Amino acid sequence: MSQPLSSLLNRFAEPETLKMAKLARELRSTGIDIIDLSLGEPDFDTPQHIKDAAIKAINDNWSHYTPVPGFLDLREAVCEKLKRDNNLEYTAQNIVVSTGAKQCLANAILAIVDQNEEVIIPTPYWVTYSELVKIAGGKVVQIPTNVESGYKITAQQLKEAINENTKLFMFSSPCNPSGAVYSKEELQSLVEVFEQHSNIYIISDEIYEYINFVGAHESIASFDSIKERVILINGLSKGFAMTGWRLGYLAASLEVAKACEKLQGQYTSATCSITQKAAITALTTDTTPSQQMTIEFLRRKKRVMELIAEIPGLKCNNPDGAFYVFPDVSYYFGKSDGEEVIKNSADLSMYLLNKAHVSSVMGAAFGNDNCVRFSFANNISNIEKGWERIKTTLAKLK
Repeated sequence: MSQPLSSLLNRFAEPETLKMAKLARELRSTGIDIIDLSLGEPDFDTPQHIKDAAIKAINDNWSHYTPVPGFLDLREAVCEKLKRDNNLEYTAQNIVVSTGAKQCLANAILAIVDQNEEVIIPTPYWVTYSELVKIAGGKVVQIPTNVESGYKITAQQLKEAINENTKLFMFSSPCNPSGAVYSKEELQSLVEVFEQHSNIYIISDEIYEYINFVGAHESIASFDSIKERVILINGLSKGFAMTGWRLGYLAASLEVAKACEKLQGQYTSATCSITQKAAITALTTDTTPSQQMTIEFLRRKKRVMELIAEIPGLKCNNPDGAFYVFPDVSYYFGKSDGEEVIKNSADLSMYLLNKAHVSSVMGAAFGNDNCVRFSFANNISNIEKGWERIKTTLAKLK
């Protein structure tokens, strides 16, 4: 008999987003035409000027180990970006560059959360948030939201969720999966609660910052009264179509930044030197390609909302950012096509994959079992074809 593996592996689950992508690939490999609406990455190529910067870095032999938190000039470029776009003042010492924003989140959570400490997370949330808390030994406390609230919490909900064991609050704006975007006024109301609890850290995941359909991005780090407790997470994957390049960064107090650097120094050290050099160009030069990408996502979102309106029973907020819709599909729970009974979001997501040949991600993975996440990071033709299949297949449920 083999020796047992670590009990740590039993604390958390495989990401459902990756699991659904894997299932879709397996079906596609058998010759089935799968329309992928589970995609969590832009369907655009990295802008040419950023690729050129990487090629130059290779030719200039930037091929050696780098400082654990990243090249100094890159961390200074992050500071320049934060000042330019967000009017936030940081120094290079406050910045840690990692192998994607997911590692930044892991660094921050492991640096902050101890055994049995509580982490408040509004639902829906990105699938990895809760699992990272479990890896750290913490306890997840969910604040539920719904389509009627625009998937945003109120200050009163936050106040009621806090107790003496609360160590961290974490959220994203724009949000994956709901597309919810918090306004300055909404953030202000949350900040007023945090001002009464000086022991609570705040992780603000802003990876979808540039994919915002309602105006300038607002960061909770802009409130001076709590800035020292905010860990701002961002990166290149979404706004610059650089998912495979693997570069994220965090901005935090010196104490938290040094703690994250210490952790990272033991399990990955620095991220790719070539990616870092390309990132300087991405952060400090022309962002027109990012703006054009957002314009296209807005066009697709409008079309998706038109298509959803044609399907009975779906309730959907109009997302203000990111590239997902997160409709409430509970109207179909208890219904059957004569072969399968839909009991929850997982059943519906699998039903659409197997019968409509459209991939999505079950809402339970994001903390809301009444919903399913669909991406519009695909071309208009595939979006229209996919939603026509969804409409036809859902109509069979009685």
